[in-house]
Amino acid sequence: MSSTTSIFDSLVQEQNIFFSSNSTKNIAFRKATLKKLLNLIEVHEEKLLDSIYQDMGKSKLETVATELGIIKSEITFSLQHLDRWTKKKYVNTPLANIPAASYIISEPLGTVLIIGAWNYPLLLTLHPLISAIAAGNTAIIKPSELTPQCSSTIAHIINTHFDKNYIHIVEGGVEETTHLLQQKWDKIFFTGSTPVGKIVYTAAAKNLTPVTLELGGKSPAIVCVDASIKISAKRIVWGKFINSGQTCVAPDYLLVNAKIKDKFIAEVIRQIKQIYGQHPEKSEALVKIINTRNFDRLMNLMDSEKVIHGGSSSKKDLFIAPTLLHPISLADPIMQEEIFGPLLPILEFDTLEDAI
Repeated sequence: MSSTTSIFDSLVQEQNIFFSSNSTKNIAFRKATLKKLLNLIEVHEEKLLDSIYQDMGKSKLETVATELGIIKSEITFSLQHLDRWTKKKYVNTPLANIPAASYIISEPLGTVLIIGAWNYPLLLTLHPLISAIAAGNTAIIKPSELTPQCSSTIAHIINTHFDKNYIHIVEGGVEETTHLLQQKWDKIFFTGSTPVGKIVYTAAAKNLTPVTLELGGKSPAIVCVDASIKISAKRIVWGKFINSGQTCVAPDYLLVNAKIKDKFIAEVIRQIKQIYGQHPEKSEALVKIINTRNFDRLMNLMDSEKVIHGGSSSKKDLFIAPTLLHPISLADPIMQEEIFGPLLPILEFDTLEDAI
């Protein structure tokens, strides 16, 4: 047994013991913890904003809108609804059991592992923690190593202010994650890629551990002939290029009715220029591609002969401009995997049935 595994064994055991004390089941305790977490986020907000800027070049406005604002809102929502969520829910009693009363009590699972993601390193690390706290669990959290400043800042905030037998951050990369997955958990929550999701699920299956996987996909935005061209283009540009397309729910590609295709493309280009300017490399609204490996992957997907807008890039700055590609077929390399970047392929269709 390696020393790392031994450390994690002890950590998980300590959390199991604390959970067995029933302290986390107390509703007042859960609320106090949520309020404490909210206060810590507010007190350390500038450090968190600075960390994500160092890791990704993400502006304060975008970080507040897409990460910290959502986290604060979720804590507030949980505090408002926790009493109702934990209340006994009376249900009908089967005839054979009358005169007994039947009800459902929601119980926490125990010690949970949360594996965060790099694309929204604050939101996708702390947001699942809120649910774990509200449900009455203990938690060990592994932030992404690809955003080291965010990981370090979150670890300092959490590990300084919470007992490790209740909530603890473990930093590290693949080795640490592998050791963590060798432990027996009561729940695992993972956000990331499908290949890694399979590894997590395989490890969890050995102990029949329940798992939540938030993975990627290849979801299109479908623009029909009766759509508002301006509104559709504006919303698609925002949803696709925010966080430089590094968002699991971003429109991966477009299916546009052939009758409005040209007008729609023109409006998309207009919206891109309006948001990111004539020189997107200078725009604060575009974050960096996370690393050179993903930069190279995206550049390999970009067929320069099919670029109809954008296409500029800088490996040194990990920058790729919002880029439209057309015409595209389902056989093109860019249609074979989730893009996860600021490249938007455009396909056309004649009828909605064709698109589907």
